[in-house]
Order: sequence, then structure tokens, then C-alpha cells
Amino acid sequence: MIERRRGATVNISSGAAIGPGRAPYPDAVRSFRGGTLYGMEKAALERFTQGLAAEVYDDGVSVTCVSPSQVVATPGTVHHRLVKDMDDPRAEPVEYMARAALLLATELPEKVSGRVTYSQEILKEFGWIDEGQGLGFARAGSGYSQI
Repeated sequence: MIERRRGATVNISSGAAIGPGRAPYPDAVRSFRGGTLYGMEKAALERFTQGLAAEVYDDGVSVTCVSPSQVVATPGTVHHRLVKDMDDPRAEPVEYMARAALLLATELPEKVSGRVTYSQEILKEFGWIDEGQGLGFARAGSGYSQI
């Protein structure tokens, strides 16, 4: 990409990058064990995204990161009981993540490079959907998404 002076990398993060905040913790937060390392990795990916974006920006390469605004029904989220089944109406349509990744991969670097965002947030910002919900709307995202 650097040799061609164009290209895009779209990293996929998760709402797990958002820490639980300060104590006291509600029962639901305390009972969820095992997510600390996964969340730490996603938070690091978000920081990596912005650092690499700054390094390759002058080479015409865009680096961005997107998380789903809501849980997406996948075999993994069903297994971990984050959604009831693959048709759970509370889940975000998988197409939103696909469209958000496409948007971030095809927009000019000066419009998106360094962005750490959420699927519905970026789709609404660019007019690809009319309304949004979840992370980026009802709840603020990670600190890096605000920069």
C-alpha cells in the first residue's frame, strides 16, 4: 500500500474495549468473568489503529477501526449467550458491519483515517442509514472513539 501510495486497513474492534469504569460494580459486571483480556486486546487495537494511521497518512494509506453498535448474532455470540439465536431481533444486522467496513475502506483518508467508531454511528454520519442505536448513540464509546 505504501509503494502504491494508496490503500486502507479497517480493523474490527468491540464494545468490550470499553472498561467497566470505577467501583462499585453492578452484579451483572461482577458476574461476567473472562472478558478482561479480550477487552484489553480490543482497546489496544483501537490505540494501534490511531498510531498506525498517523504513521502512514502521508503515504496515502487510511487506517480505521469499527465496532458494532449492538451485538451481532454470530455462532460465537449465541454460544456465549449474548444473543438468544441467530434470528434474535435485538441483534444488529450483520450488513451494518459490512457496510461500515466498506465505507471506511473506500472513503478518502482525509475523511476517515484514524477514526475509531461504531457501525451505526459512521453509517448515520455519512447518510447510509437514517437512524441509529446502541454504542455511539445511547452510550458513549471508548475514549479513542471520541478523539
